[in-house]
This record gives sequence, C-alpha cells and structure tokens, in this order.
Amino acid sequence: MKHSMMKAIGYAIFLLLLFLLLGLFFSRITDTEAPPSLPSDFDAIKRQLELGRHEKLQAIKGNPENVLTEFTTDGCSGGLSVGWEYLAGTVSNFQKNHGEKPPWESCCVEHDLAYHTGGIRSANATTSFEARRKADLTLKACVIEIGKQRGPELMKEYNLSAAELEHLYNGIANLMYGAVRIGGMPCTDLPWRWGYGWPECR
Repeated sequence: MKHSMMKAIGYAIFLLLLFLLLGLFFSRITDTEAPPSLPSDFDAIKRQLELGRHEKLQAIKGNPENVLTEFTTDGCSGGLSVGWEYLAGTVSNFQKNHGEKPPWESCCVEHDLAYHTGGIRSANATTSFEARRKADLTLKACVIEIGKQRGPELMKEYNLSAAELEHLYNGIANLMYGAVRIGGMPCTDLPWRWGYGWPECR
C-alpha cells in the first residue's frame, strides 16, 4: 500500500513538472505576474499540523541507539530525474538541448543532503520545521538561479523574452517548492521525507 502510494505521488509530481516544462518549450507565456502567495494563516495551520511529525522525528534522532544511514540521493525525487532521463533517451534533440539530467539536479542533491539529516540532531520540533522550510526555499532559489544562468541559451533557442523565461522558471521553482512542502514532511515513511537518513517513525 505504501509503495503504491509513493509511486502515485511520484508520478503526480513528475507529470505536473512535465506539463510545466512542455509549456516552457512549446508555448508562449504572456502573463508575467508572479503567482499569488498563500495567506499567512495557511502557513500557521500547516505548521501546527506538521509540528507533531517533527516531534516524532526528534525523538527518533534523540535515541542514541539510532544511527544516521549513509547519504543516498535519487537526484530530483518524485520521478523527475528518471522521467527526464527517459525523455532525453526518446525525444529527438531533447538531450542535445537540455542534457540527460534536469539542469537543476545539483539543487536537488543539495536539498537531499539537508533532508537526509533532517537538521540538527538536538533541535526541537520548531527548529526542525524551520530548517525544512529553509531547505525548501533554498531549493526554490537554486532552481531560479539555474534559469538565470541558462537564460541566454534558452531565449535564443525558443525565442523567449527575458520576462517569459523568468516567469516560466519561477513557475517551475514554485511547483517544486509546493511539491516538497507537501510531500517532504517527516514521518511519512516516504524515501524522500525530511530526515530520511534516520529510522522510520513508529
């Protein structure tokens, strides 16, 4: 049951990103306004719902019998790296123009490094929550920076304006940020959860 749920979440995240990427490569975006931010009370509600999971994780980390596993990464989780490699191997010119792996995969690996440890071992639940959010915001900023670095190349290849490219990469970054905020909570038994290097919560 857990395995099928993980696969479903992974495919959903990959498909959402794929649709956004298809928009990047095959359509023009005319609305360059930033997406509206969620209300602050939503964040407060989410924090309250998530803090209990962080408490469980900190209890796991506080047990001296529990040991952090060796770091592993799947690149960009949720099937994104795997899906990208599939497209690179099957879609004409995709690998030539965009490489075998997502251009922002290094951002994902850095994100995995933070998620593997789940923050400081001696942190409390609130500090753990804030560390996760910081890691997610860092991922978002990293993806946007990759877009800036690739800007001249992509604008020339797809005849995009700087505003269109910025809007699209902001969309990708926001979608990835939303995905990790929802799918990366601790104590879910998912392989990409916050603190995945520690034993699963019981």
